[in-house]
Amino acid sequence: MQKYQLLATAAAGIEALVGRELRDLGYQGQVENGRVRFEGTIEDVIKTNLWLRCADRIKIVVGEFDAYTFDDLFEGTKALAWEDLLPLDANFPVEGRSRNSKLHNVPSAQAIVKKAIVEKLSQVYHRRTRLAETGSRYPLEVVINKDHVMILLDTTGSSLFKRGYRKAKGGAPLKENMAAALVMLAHWFPDNPFVDPVCGSGTIPIEAALLAHNIAPGLNRDFACESWVNLVPEGLSDAVRDAAEDAADYDVELDIHGYDIDQNMIDIAKENARAAGLSQEITFKQLAVKDWHTDQINGVIVANPPYGERLSDQESVRELYRQMGELYRPLTTWSKYILTADLEFEKFYGAPATKKRKLYNGALRTDLFQYWGKKIR
Repeated sequence: MQKYQLLATAAAGIEALVGRELRDLGYQGQVENGRVRFEGTIEDVIKTNLWLRCADRIKIVVGEFDAYTFDDLFEGTKALAWEDLLPLDANFPVEGRSRNSKLHNVPSAQAIVKKAIVEKLSQVYHRRTRLAETGSRYPLEVVINKDHVMILLDTTGSSLFKRGYRKAKGGAPLKENMAAALVMLAHWFPDNPFVDPVCGSGTIPIEAALLAHNIAPGLNRDFACESWVNLVPEGLSDAVRDAAEDAADYDVELDIHGYDIDQNMIDIAKENARAAGLSQEITFKQLAVKDWHTDQINGVIVANPPYGERLSDQESVRELYRQMGELYRPLTTWSKYILTADLEFEKFYGAPATKKRKLYNGALRTDLFQYWGKKIR
């Protein structure tokens, strides 16, 4: 089976987690800004789409070359073996990005790439008329950075954060892959309690349960590459999915709780958990942060509270941070991981973080304030 050069793209700050996931799956990855390079077959493409919790997309690197003129871009694109990827009826839209390059006109770059591929396929398939593009979708992207061109084929389709279980959401939902990253960064073990005190639509607890049961996050959705009959042998996708389903461990007993002050959000969280097949694994309850208490030990709290970006909200949000500090500081065996864009969080929480990690929630710079507990064995 042919091997491809592949990219797993990721949000800034969590590329190393994607690299770790790939290593755990048996791949050797090279971590770069916003992506991890690795190598694999079309079976590996399907497998990584199914299993990677923190990545955004899996892309095939069709080719790389330097281009300083549109002629360079045309000839470099045309020289690639498009006949090995695209069938005669392929629908291949071309998106583009350019940064710090002589070829800075993105629409023109997209048009040149499209024209070069059409000319190459017309020659290969001996077509004199326009290509129909009535078949499966093969989304392409031309990325130009410092005059270096990468032409990529997106195997994923809708971003991997779209797991398929979120039937409803709140006003500012956390993406599923970012929620999974927070759970992984918390180094939580499923035999310990897990609490999200401001759970919103339930994404963080649901991702924790998926991870604990070793459920592949992509099982409830399809990927663009699964329609590529010229590249994916019949039955391969079903076999990879069957193997993923067999790997799930539903016997693990979990103690996962999600709380929110808004009953409407709790109802939404329950609906999403049902859609994920995890309604019996997570307890959701309406509860204000200040009203939660526990006698348990060795737990983990992961929270994505409101950030108070608007001045009108800042006072109430910082009061919430004070409440968190008063409640959580005495829980010395518990570890707390709190994501916020308020860089003064520690001041209102009342204690310096053990460690801070810069992450991006969409385009917004945030910090993950980590307070490590001392577990009792």
